[in-house]
Amino acid sequence: MDANELLRKVRQIEIKTRGLSQNIFAGEYHTAFKGRGVMFSEVREYQPGDDIRDIDWNVTARHNRPYVKVYEEERELTVMLLIDVSGSRNFGACGNPKKEVMAELAATLAFSSIQNNDKVGVIFFSDRVEKFIPPKKGRKHILLIIREIIKFVPESPGTDIDVALRFLTNALKKRSTAFLISDFIDGHDYFSSMSIANRKHDLAAIQIYDRRDTRLPSVGLIRMRDLETGTERWVDTSSSKVRKAYERQWYEQQQKLSSMVGRCGVDLASIATDEDYVKALLALFRRRGNR
Repeated sequence: MDANELLRKVRQIEIKTRGLSQNIFAGEYHTAFKGRGVMFSEVREYQPGDDIRDIDWNVTARHNRPYVKVYEEERELTVMLLIDVSGSRNFGACGNPKKEVMAELAATLAFSSIQNNDKVGVIFFSDRVEKFIPPKKGRKHILLIIREIIKFVPESPGTDIDVALRFLTNALKKRSTAFLISDFIDGHDYFSSMSIANRKHDLAAIQIYDRRDTRLPSVGLIRMRDLETGTERWVDTSSSKVRKAYERQWYEQQQKLSSMVGRCGVDLASIATDEDYVKALLALFRRRGNR
């Protein structure tokens, strides 16, 4: 991609995603994530409707009646985008390639963040941390991020989400709101790291998948290549047994992902490349805002 084409692509994404963040997401984003970055202010007596998790048991014991901790929302949040740049993001059979959907979605989140006066940073990862952009404010910084999302070429085609989550936990001392954007095609165990990362930060998972990840069409004998390992194999898609096994594998992977992410206390949004990600993001924001 030459410089002129890159600038044109950046401009297209900016126009679309900034409009979405200003006109649709701004209020929902603030509602969903306000108070996520908070600091202790004072204690007061418990009132009906207060969250029992905010009870200060030491003060309650001293006064023989319940007191709760009161927090103030910090003026700004730190938002981290953990973006999967492994080989499988290049796949695109139905709708746009995964990497294009990821780019637009990440840009929308970034513009929503700066509308809220938040800092934004990025971790690009494959089976290693490929690049870390420290969180900063401002439109210039967001455009830098978008350019990197579009043109970034990773050193490795593999995937290891565990590496990215460990880096997030260790590299950022301040609590952040983090979005893990991936297709979650990963053979490694990363749920322990996800649980630890979510205790330190406020983590949400966004899965981008292609319909062809879920089922095979019946088109006869085809050669399939793994975009991450490079291995190839012939598959007889006319076999109903093969197609059912493929669908069952996807279903079992999704069940495991949903179950384990839920146990970690992380919200999950799954978005197909041929569907409107706006509705899915709004649903995610509203789900978090209604807690």
